[in-house]
Amino acid sequence: MEAADYEVLSVREQLFHERVRECIISTLLFATLYILCHIALTHFKKPAEFTTVLLYPGPETALTTGAPGPGDADDEDATVNKIALELCTFTLAVALGAVLLLPFSIISNEVLLSLPRNYYIQWLNGSLIHGLWNLVFLFSNFSLIFLMPFAYFFTESEGFAGSKKGVLARVYETVVMLTLLTLLVLGMVWVASAIVDNNKASRESLYDFWEYYLPYLYSCISFLGVLLLLVCTPLGLARMFSVTGKLLVKPRLLEDLEEQLHCSAFEEAALTRRICNPTSCWLPLDMELLHRQVLALQTQRVLLEKRRKASAWQRNLGYPLAMLCLLVLTGLSVLTVAIHILELLIDEAAMPRGMQGASLGQVSFSKLGSFGAVVQVVLIFYLMVSSVVGFYSSPLFWGLRPRWHDTAMTQIIGNCVCLLVLSSALPVFSRTLGLTRLDLLGDFGRFNWLGNFYIVFLYNAAFAGLTTLCLVKTFTAAVRAELIRAFGLDRLPLPVSGFPRASRKTQHQ
Repeated sequence: MEAADYEVLSVREQLFHERVRECIISTLLFATLYILCHIALTHFKKPAEFTTVLLYPGPETALTTGAPGPGDADDEDATVNKIALELCTFTLAVALGAVLLLPFSIISNEVLLSLPRNYYIQWLNGSLIHGLWNLVFLFSNFSLIFLMPFAYFFTESEGFAGSKKGVLARVYETVVMLTLLTLLVLGMVWVASAIVDNNKASRESLYDFWEYYLPYLYSCISFLGVLLLLVCTPLGLARMFSVTGKLLVKPRLLEDLEEQLHCSAFEEAALTRRICNPTSCWLPLDMELLHRQVLALQTQRVLLEKRRKASAWQRNLGYPLAMLCLLVLTGLSVLTVAIHILELLIDEAAMPRGMQGASLGQVSFSKLGSFGAVVQVVLIFYLMVSSVVGFYSSPLFWGLRPRWHDTAMTQIIGNCVCLLVLSSALPVFSRTLGLTRLDLLGDFGRFNWLGNFYIVFLYNAAFAGLTTLCLVKTFTAAVRAELIRAFGLDRLPLPVSGFPRASRKTQHQ
């Protein structure tokens, strides 16, 4: 009896140490992501919103009115913005964790296959991976439903009328607004569930807030995120070629840096003359706008000088290799989706499904072994970057693009929400397109629409069709434009189909 009790205690102690080890590893990983996201947001925030201006009223005004001075209001706004920034940092860290979730699981499975009994990787097991999936799911729900609405209402609140001003008054107003919003969303989801699935059991299940309501609400949000990825990713795949072309130095056949430098110098000289002689023009001049244009031209000229000093290897080898890599990755993505469409028609096992137990280290998730797993990870990251590029390139979200040291707090909140929606839908997006054979772990596999064959099949077909259409249109147009500019046909007075004719002023120059 004593030996049995000792064995039970040893098993419990081992389980306790494993849980503590998993908590420590998860905390260290999240702390690393949090620090990286905090550094990134610090470079995009507007410094004026976080600066405290110490201005105090005169002693007579303070004694007679008892009202706080303007310095107190600035200090209060700065405190509110700092709290909101920390909430945004937490949300962005969760979004980055959702992006790394699927690649980390794939790499961990290959490591466990290669080194099954290695002492130094005993901490890497299925329980840790499953716990990370559950934590990302929990924090995604918490950030989307509570933290981000709280941060937005907190920055926009001023306290109830008649109450004493301060941070605490803003907290009271924000809590009331968040409670009303939660009740509104809860009622809308309950009604939507009753309309879609008119079943008594499904309606009663929504009374269980934790087990059914939050996963159901997150399923709706994830479905919207997957639809957003369906629109943004093909657009981003087409835009990646032009974005990469702006970052790299093109060969001299495709780019004339000397001409761009001369044009930039002429424009800067013209603006400088207008600033020095503001009375020489009949129309009133916006001096602040002119100064910003001059600074932009100077920055552009510095970048052009750096690109002109690039070596011949960077100019003639870097740009073609980058374009070739983008073309190969895009072709692999479309080919993988096309093969998955055929598998959906033949094999029912190709349908995405959930897996409650993380059985890692048993079989590879790719037919090509470790090399195929690396290709899967690269494709997942490539599609995520392309979706972000397509998201900020779309006209609907163009104004949401963050600016260096000039992004308002409400704009930061909007960016964090959108990035979290995109990144939390990435595991479902990747599994739906067949980029990996890893089944969705935890609550990610509980989405009802994943078992619908028609939705999954139409989603794959729409992705392949939109991506092919965007690539054909963009690539052919880009090739025509570069060839016309390289041979100088854009300066001819003859109109060229699909390209704007140069103005008369440019022609005379």
